[in-house]
Amino acid sequence: MPEVRQGPLSGVRVLELAGLAPGPFAGMMLADHGAEVLRVDRVGAVSDRPRADVMDRGKHTIGLDLKSPEGVAALKELARHADVVIEVFRPGVAERLGIGPADLHAVNERLVYGRMTGWGQDGPLASTAGHDIDYIAVSGVLSMLGHEGERPTPPMNILGDFAGGGLMLAYGVLLALFERERTGVGRVIDAAMVDGAAILFSMFYQAVQSGHWGPRGTNLLDTGAPQYDTYETADGEHMAVGALEPQFWEAMVGLMGLTDLPDRNDRAQWPALRARLTEEFRKRTRAEWEALFEGSDACVSPVLSMAEAAAHPHNVARGSFVQVGGVTHPVPAPRLLGTPGQDLSPATRLTDLSGWGLPREEAGKLRDMGVLA
Repeated sequence: MPEVRQGPLSGVRVLELAGLAPGPFAGMMLADHGAEVLRVDRVGAVSDRPRADVMDRGKHTIGLDLKSPEGVAALKELARHADVVIEVFRPGVAERLGIGPADLHAVNERLVYGRMTGWGQDGPLASTAGHDIDYIAVSGVLSMLGHEGERPTPPMNILGDFAGGGLMLAYGVLLALFERERTGVGRVIDAAMVDGAAILFSMFYQAVQSGHWGPRGTNLLDTGAPQYDTYETADGEHMAVGALEPQFWEAMVGLMGLTDLPDRNDRAQWPALRARLTEEFRKRTRAEWEALFEGSDACVSPVLSMAEAAAHPHNVARGSFVQVGGVTHPVPAPRLLGTPGQDLSPATRLTDLSGWGLPREEAGKLRDMGVLA
């Protein structure tokens, strides 16, 4: 039996059906706070080598052939002893395999069945393929991202896959677990990335409709305003400026020794003001600007690489990053003060499934058949 994990989700058992990154991310968020997460992958994808992917930390893994009747029966037995299932297939796939919500609720009515897709479980696009960029495009979010007069710029696959998908699924799981305490019955979660991306932009939907938010790249927070943007330094690095409020702006321009600047409250003056700031920031290196602004309320910060971020004094002081098996990990967030730290070890194969309802003898037979790894 694996050691019981610590944290607020200690004792919660999660079956994570292997899929692309947003699913493992949701499982990681749960494992980071104490859930016992068992990752169910294809038989041929599992070996005794630990999985070093950051999103697989703190988990165990097995391989199971879900296209065989024996594999489906085994999964149902695991689900009988689980609290949560994370499933990231296209709509209808789980049902065709015989492991959909109705199939698993028949063996465990308390099971929380978390489903995550790009388009959701219904609607005209539900059965079609897509990626993060498609989901944020249809949500309206992508239209708002990018520089003025240029084409929309997707922010990698953060907004759809991870924030709108994986994080929303983990949140939905917690809601359903909380509700189950009252009802005794598990709920099905329909986490659609197009929905999640949309709700992340709630403030901006209202702002656009009220006329307070203009085209992309022309507003206060989308690189339209010179007081909220990045600037190149003398050594080709960059500084991030977020001096929105007047007191922070005064702190910044005072330290920079700038006077007679164009009025930042006059949008017509923004191009001229940006030109002045661009010229000034190119006069010093990033390190020199860091030293100038250190300890101030100017809201000016260096744009660090991912490697540099782990070594930044603030992050070091808070222990924001740790080394796990030679790989740098961000520590679990949010922090729940007073709870013990989590085991962030890479995912290892779980060979003893007796605690999940599969006796050693039965597991051995399945391995001999090539159904279980």
